[in-house]
Amino acid sequence: MKEIFGNTLGLKSSEQQRLRNTFRRRVDPREIVSAELARHLTELSHELNRQVGVLINRKGDIEHVVVGNAHKLELPDIGRARAGQIRLRGLRLVHTHLKSEPLTKDDLTDLALLRLDCVAAVGVGQEGLPGVLHYAYLVPENGTGEFWQVSKLPSVHVEQPDVLATLDALEEEFNRKAAARKVSGSERAILVAVCLDGNRARAESSLEELKELARTAGVEVMDSVLQVRREADPRYLIGRGKLDDLNLRSMQSMVDVLIFDKDLTPSQGRHIGDATSLKVLDRTQLILDIFAQRAQTAEGKLQVELAQQKYRLPRLVQGDDSLSRLMGGGVGGRGPGETKLEIDRRRVRERITNLEKRIDLISRERSVRRAQRNRREVPVISIVGYTNAGKSTLLNAITNAQVLAEDKLFATLDPTSRRLRFPREREVIITDTVGFIRDLPKDLVAAFRATLEELYDASLLLHVVDAGDPARDDQVEAVETILDSLGLMEKPRLMVWNKADLLPPDEVEQLLRSRGGVAISAAKREGLATLLAKADTTLFAEGASESMGVV
Repeated sequence: MKEIFGNTLGLKSSEQQRLRNTFRRRVDPREIVSAELARHLTELSHELNRQVGVLINRKGDIEHVVVGNAHKLELPDIGRARAGQIRLRGLRLVHTHLKSEPLTKDDLTDLALLRLDCVAAVGVGQEGLPGVLHYAYLVPENGTGEFWQVSKLPSVHVEQPDVLATLDALEEEFNRKAAARKVSGSERAILVAVCLDGNRARAESSLEELKELARTAGVEVMDSVLQVRREADPRYLIGRGKLDDLNLRSMQSMVDVLIFDKDLTPSQGRHIGDATSLKVLDRTQLILDIFAQRAQTAEGKLQVELAQQKYRLPRLVQGDDSLSRLMGGGVGGRGPGETKLEIDRRRVRERITNLEKRIDLISRERSVRRAQRNRREVPVISIVGYTNAGKSTLLNAITNAQVLAEDKLFATLDPTSRRLRFPREREVIITDTVGFIRDLPKDLVAAFRATLEELYDASLLLHVVDAGDPARDDQVEAVETILDSLGLMEKPRLMVWNKADLLPPDEVEQLLRSRGGVAISAAKREGLATLLAKADTTLFAEGASESMGVV
């Protein structure tokens, strides 16, 4: 026998029996609710002073009977619908409202998150007679931001809309939207940023940068959300209300991924994933994914994998207590043995150790090559700077190299060295390094230690800055923070203001007077002669390192 779900405490046996009898009733599949079922529910609700509801399938059979309190009812666990699901649940909720109030936010949230066919509320009138009927359907993405369509009928006795025809039309539209989405082939995401320090402008700038990271990773950004809070929620980072709103947006836009601009703790990532049934990424994971896509050499792939494994280790969680490997008998060998989680963690640690050994070997090989260069007394110039500032374009312009240069973040990861001949038959080695970014993951910096060690032997650092970027000051600060953490702030540095052609001439002059350095356009090959002359003077003229435009 089917049982009643919900708040049954204090109900008499006769009242429980009347509720069970509800399972015997049927509804015309084309109706929202029959007049007979509506009166049965409102009379029960009037007597019990509690909301009463039913879940009806598309055949008109009642699958669940639910009892709540005077203000709301809690539905049984029928499973969350996936965000990208095309079909609706196949169940509609019909319940009572004691004061004939419209559909509540909880009702509409259940409609969206459970992907119900329809939600309806029958008002309880005098002496328990059914009154006004409020109902709502989900609607596909429409550009207006509406998630549902809410309607009202004065009574259950008037003509009701054809439910089956409406559902067929809705699912056809959902299917058409999904087919259009499959053509693009890329994952769809909503970006989420949280401002905790009150600096909204900085948070918006960081969110724009996250959009560029998502574009580089091949993700289609459907929407972005910025919430200002005094402190982070320990469970979800953002507020619960904002998380519910993200749920609704992801359902309508058929989003696959939520990408957070802040780094999430393992607990936060797990709780957000459980609450949304979506893939959840934070800023570090997105950067690691880009590095994994862009790494070309064996060395680069090793470094990226090491960073990924270090990130993954604290986020391994136990999925099933029954997954354990029984140990041998004897003293100290009794018990459930080594769990699957412990095995996974041990294997990750072993892999990390193996990767670190291989990277150390690469580091020693690099040291040998650097020692050979030092014996030949060939100066080294290293190009550093924020990602997408134009470092690879500058290297190509100076040396006629064929290094990949794209208008994307982290377009090139693997270091490239070229020989450059200065006037008077002088030669230098010029090296392009991996780009920096604000809040660069520590594990990633540690993994690229072998690559960044090239900077220690540099005679001169060319700090390339995108002069046309409104956030250039923040980018300079981010690069200098990383250089300081690497102990490279004492190295001679020459500021190279790239993309200066995007600025008015008077602003370029003011920039050079206040900050020093050289203004160039690597793409148009403008200002390169001045840059090379400055570098030549710095490297080969005695005492020139004190007189150059150092930050």
